Amino acid sequence: MININDIMETINMISEENLDIRTVTMGISLLDCADSDANRACEKIYDKITRLAGNLVKTGEDIESQYGIPIINKRISVTPIAMIAAASKADPVMYAKALQKAADATGVNFIGGYSALVHKGFSAGDEALIRSIPEALSLTDNICSSVNIGSTKAGINMDAVKLMGQIVRRTAEITADRDCIGCAKLVVFCNAVEDNPFMAGAFHGVGEPDSVIHVGVSGPGVVQAALKKYPDADLGQLAEIIKRTAFKITRMGQLVGSEASKRLGVPFGIVDLSLAPTPAVGDSVAHILEEMGLETCGIHGTTAALAMLNDAVKKGGVMASSYVGGLSGAFIPVSEDAGMIAAAKSGDLELSKLEAMTAVCSVGLDMIAIPGETPAEVISAIIADEAAIGMVNSKTTAVRVIPAIGKKAGETLEFGGLLGSGPIMNVNSVKSPKKFIDRAGRIPAPLQSLKN
Repeated sequence: MININDIMETINMISEENLDIRTVTMGISLLDCADSDANRACEKIYDKITRLAGNLVKTGEDIESQYGIPIINKRISVTPIAMIAAASKADPVMYAKALQKAADATGVNFIGGYSALVHKGFSAGDEALIRSIPEALSLTDNICSSVNIGSTKAGINMDAVKLMGQIVRRTAEITADRDCIGCAKLVVFCNAVEDNPFMAGAFHGVGEPDSVIHVGVSGPGVVQAALKKYPDADLGQLAEIIKRTAFKITRMGQLVGSEASKRLGVPFGIVDLSLAPTPAVGDSVAHILEEMGLETCGIHGTTAALAMLNDAVKKGGVMASSYVGGLSGAFIPVSEDAGMIAAAKSGDLELSKLEAMTAVCSVGLDMIAIPGETPAEVISAIIADEAAIGMVNSKTTAVRVIPAIGKKAGETLEFGGLLGSGPIMNVNSVKSPKKFIDRAGRIPAPLQSLKN
């Protein structure tokens, strides 16, 4: 039963500790929009999105006003467009423009799903869509793209890995006049999930309903504030504190998701409890790790602290809702986290340490600016390493790196807003992985894939 103390505690979390609903995301299936006539398919896509999501933004604003809970983003995820574009031989960029038109009409922040799933190979439409990504992201403002290149069950498609290194670099080059913003809207996955509400990796999986509401909650500041109250607690006690805090945060997400579902007449999907930081003061995952006892994020002990944080967040979330999903855990994007930015600038946090941390966190190498001269094959190798961590550990991993064209390590790349600014991190490009990447083919699935 809710009492006055619970209400006051939630109000304080919102007003003082940066608690918010990071996103209400409507997933929409476009499978029934496929058509051999691409123009007709694009019309169907626009009509379906605007029909189902026409009131999404207003509904979010109404809930925000009624309950006093900040809802930062209203977003849409759609069926991977490569599946829809396969029905025609038209330029896939047509579909990106149709999605942008729908984004403009509905007023959402982003539409995710300009995507392809190629973890075991390319099917019709996949390669054409992937090669169109740089142009599509340069011509649109609110469209996000993702490509799944590996999984625990399938292994790693190294042909796709090689291609994505080239695509990431080309996307940076074609949007270099806008601080390479295209790469901030492009993520490469291993073990991508079908119900992720967070961008840039959201897409609507084929196992999902025709339409559904997912909610992404974020509260790094709340967790940090809770830990501050117990400076002498041991690590077991800290884990309990994090679990209880995650429970409270998830309950708020469950409330908002259920209310949005009811008002929009769309089934409720999942709550994604991911500690997604922002550049704002007091909203940093790195600062949580430092509150746990690390002098700065990135030093020895960081991976262990992050593993405990991620596990406690998940345990607290699953007690609060029967439908916790998405990625749920702790994100460690560099440019979006004030503590990560400071640690990277001081030299305490390096790319190799970030890679180790991704073995125990929610996703992977996220929003990391790298030198503009980084070769495509090195980007591919970074993707391959991260995919291997995900494949072997049966978890989702991802790479969202931004080659800062014309800039070198130590300089800064500015995005603004939630994307923040990123110190350009050093990448070891002295010796090349080119021969390994050029072998292509497929890295076989690991032994742990044989679970039947």
